[in-house]
Amino acid sequence: MVRHGQTVWDSEHIFTGWADPDLSELGVRQAKGVATSLRESGYSFDVAYTSVLKRSVHTTWLLLKELDLVHLGVYKSWRLNDRSYGDLTGS
Repeated sequence: MVRHGQTVWDSEHIFTGWADPDLSELGVRQAKGVATSLRESGYSFDVAYTSVLKRSVHTTWLLLKELDLVHLGVYKSWRLNDRSYGDLTGS
């Protein structure tokens, strides 16, 4: 299981919850770094699951691209979204 990389809100210490900020530049590098680690360890998989949030989808696609696995099935579900922070979202 891989968690999404840092978002632009994470870098500013803002609660994201179900808000949908994209990955920061660091988050993109983190996702690519995880892909490198997976490749070097010989880890393989034949399906990917992600939440519907942009940061998770972006992380998934970066991993698949770096691992040359863009042909794999990707299943999205809101049930994999981060927890909702309600009124704390964005603060």
